[in-house]
Amino acid sequence: MNAINSVEPTLVGGGLAVAFEVIAAGRVVKCTVSRESLQRYFWLQSDADDARVLKIFNDGRHRIVAIAERKALRLAAASIHLEVADFQR
Repeated sequence: MNAINSVEPTLVGGGLAVAFEVIAAGRVVKCTVSRESLQRYFWLQSDADDARVLKIFNDGRHRIVAIAERKALRLAAASIHLEVADFQR
């Protein structure tokens, strides 16, 4: 597995999520992480602009990608969405 994958993250859903890709089991998986997850687990302010959302994503990218890779392997799906529950320990 590749800890950091190559496609640049983008905002989707009117800024309610960040889209990115991971490689899991040799396949590309399209992923999104909710803005709420970034607010609760990565200290994103609720009034943050798009640039700040992407910065916070990139700051937490290692952890976000690791969780996405594990979920992608577990579900064997072509796409996954990370929510708050995915970050709870």
